[in-house]
Amino acid sequence: MKKQLLLLIIVTGLLSFISSCNKESGYKTLIITGQNNHDWKTSSPILKQILDETGLFSSEVMITPDKGGDMAAFNPDFSKYKLVVLDYNGDSWSDKTNAAFLDFVRNGGGLVIYHAADNSFPGWKEYNEMIGLGGWGDRNEKDGPYVYYKNDQLVVDTAAGPGGTHGKRREFIVRTRVADHPVMKGLPARWFHGTDELYSLLRGPAKNMDILATAFADSAAGGGTMRDEPMLMAITFEKGRVFHTAMGHADEGGGPAMQCAGFIVTLQRGAEWAVTGNVTQEVPFDFPSAAGVVLRPDFKEITLEEALTKLGDYDIAKSTKYLTCLQSHIRNAGGDVGKLLDLEKQMVTILTGKDATPAAKKLLLRELSWMGTEYSVNAIKGLVTDPEVKDEAEYALARLQSLK
Repeated sequence: MKKQLLLLIIVTGLLSFISSCNKESGYKTLIITGQNNHDWKTSSPILKQILDETGLFSSEVMITPDKGGDMAAFNPDFSKYKLVVLDYNGDSWSDKTNAAFLDFVRNGGGLVIYHAADNSFPGWKEYNEMIGLGGWGDRNEKDGPYVYYKNDQLVVDTAAGPGGTHGKRREFIVRTRVADHPVMKGLPARWFHGTDELYSLLRGPAKNMDILATAFADSAAGGGTMRDEPMLMAITFEKGRVFHTAMGHADEGGGPAMQCAGFIVTLQRGAEWAVTGNVTQEVPFDFPSAAGVVLRPDFKEITLEEALTKLGDYDIAKSTKYLTCLQSHIRNAGGDVGKLLDLEKQMVTILTGKDATPAAKKLLLRELSWMGTEYSVNAIKGLVTDPEVKDEAEYALARLQSLK
């Protein structure tokens, strides 16, 4: 009995150590690129930044030989990684590399298919099963059906025809189809995506695949099918999990498709699900809604510190993102007196600063009117004589007094 207990303690400690090591270093991730009909030199470093920003991943980019080069020289050791991200659409790999890649996914390795990677390897049966649906590369009815939504019904369409098209790039609404999937849980039912290629007429085996989200391919932009086409997919391939995003066309600097907070967050969440089968990331305050696109020019979520720094000269007519960030932190701190007081103190510092604009003061007074304490009262009293914010200051004082 003592030996069994000792063994249990050792095993538990070892598992905890392994878990903590993974958490500290991040899931080791390989981004494969080097050939593409898209700008992989722009997209791959951005994919790395987006993934590593979460703290969950530790990514490296591997570049294949150029088109027509010696692909036998491309021979990654997939066993070193938990996740592989394909930003690749080019020459076939060697049989040895194909076999190693198949073993990786079959045995539980995570895989992310990004945008034009679903154009790749049209003749590779297992790859087409991994990605669920693909386009171009002479894909047609021999490769599997079209799969889409029409009138809110899932359609598996075996009609003859080519696989893969898109119209002019434009903003479009993404619609959640499997709200309880870990990747989509907590995301809006509909949200605007930044200007992008809307892939349509994708077709393939579609085995063990959930269509997580779609977008309506209207005919006004050209190439429109007038049906809801798959944008985000989750596929299981034996023990492996595959997250497939058809979005994210790279322009100079990433452009609106890659800067879109919706693309960034679903990529991060999809990658975590591919590795673990679960998603631990919170839905960020700036995830877009059906009201409009939200861009992150530097691909990062705004921090509270940044929002507080910017709030002093805030212009709500241009953007609401800094206020929304603050409101999100206030909401998340609900019930934690210490956190709320810390936020209140920082808000009062801005409120009493000489550089704060009247617009910023009005916004802060509105928030303090319902979440402030005695700590704010003197600062608010000092603004009653300011004609530009007098009404807001008096309202905040009256409300704080009524809450006593």
